[in-house]
Amino acid sequence: MIQIAKTVSLIVTACVFGGDVKVATAQEDASRVRARGLGVVVGFLPPGPLNAITDVPGVLVGHATVVEGDSIRTGVTAIRPHPGNVFLEKVPAAIHVANGFGKLTGVTQVDELGTLETPVVLTNTLAVGRAADALVGWTLEATDDPSVRSVNPVVAETNDGFLNAIRVPRVGSAEVESALTVARDGPVDEGSVGAGTGTRALGFKGGIGTASRRVRIGGDVYTLGALVQSNFGGALEIKGVPVGQRLGAADFIRRWVPTDSETIGRDRSHDPVAYRPTDEPDADGGSIVIVIATDAPVGADALARIARRAPYAIGRVGGFSSHGSGDYVIAFSTHPELRVAHDSSETTMTRTSLRAEALSPLFLAAIEATEEAILNSLFQATTVTGHRGTAPALPLDRVREVLEEAGVAGGSVPRR
Repeated sequence: MIQIAKTVSLIVTACVFGGDVKVATAQEDASRVRARGLGVVVGFLPPGPLNAITDVPGVLVGHATVVEGDSIRTGVTAIRPHPGNVFLEKVPAAIHVANGFGKLTGVTQVDELGTLETPVVLTNTLAVGRAADALVGWTLEATDDPSVRSVNPVVAETNDGFLNAIRVPRVGSAEVESALTVARDGPVDEGSVGAGTGTRALGFKGGIGTASRRVRIGGDVYTLGALVQSNFGGALEIKGVPVGQRLGAADFIRRWVPTDSETIGRDRSHDPVAYRPTDEPDADGGSIVIVIATDAPVGADALARIARRAPYAIGRVGGFSSHGSGDYVIAFSTHPELRVAHDSSETTMTRTSLRAEALSPLFLAAIEATEEAILNSLFQATTVTGHRGTAPALPLDRVREVLEEAGVAGGSVPRR
């Protein structure tokens, strides 16, 4: 059965035992709130009206959520920099690799030319090739120019192989095209949707999250938004409070802590805890993809500097780019005057851009928006059972108690 959700998601389900298999979204679970709904305010800068990447004018987001049987939990999330044809009107862009254990297409051309010529598509690890092929086909069809012989698709992934039977080639051109087609401005679905349907992060169900910040630079106000696909390991911290440890989701760290005898006398005569790679926080594949958009007039060099700041947020929530985590940032500017025409008779371009020393507010905005987007991905995610087990939703009632005990946040969680 295929149905279009009221928000910007295509949800694909299968009929099993006479009923529909469905993963609840945050919009359908009244107990799920965003971080600010629990009184968690990240940083100093104000958010945009939606506190989402779509606060940046022109940015569109769409999801295709694929849930079938007891083992398919995956999907696609598409981010379009503007409503037009991005191939014909390319946007300045940069990609930063914080930890390269992952699959991201299109990196070298973005690095070389400093432009993005397709929407950004997020999916699962083994679907990257199919998604890239679909994005190329979609772009060629939209461009309808027989002289075009090269398209640089930007597709990124995280590994959802715990909840999703990832070796089943379920995500293909239909899902990619659907996510691109339903992409809209306005509120963005978060949590267990799209490319976040089968992801886990920091010991809990992860997913899609977004946030935004507004900054004043001189006499102008600009917006920067972040969207994340969270699927990485670590011990959850919220505003410095070790929430993951308090909730029993950080036990793996105990294996890394030396005993007193090891620390003081380096006594190795005892039987140590066996090293088991399968117990590590990224044993089933991790990663986070961060997409940064801004309407500030910044070119590729400045976007690269902004992108390098966004991963600081990973550490602020308790992540550390563990061995198997592919941590990527894709940043672009939507400023109309910086767009690059695919075909032009002009040999020169004149652009207005922010000076280097004016970028610091955007650096802070990238860190704050990314941190809150990660928290929103966890706060909005619902419990999901799939291929190899269950990923529990972050228990917001317990989170509230832990934070209130630490004097960090107020607010309340709606009761069922």
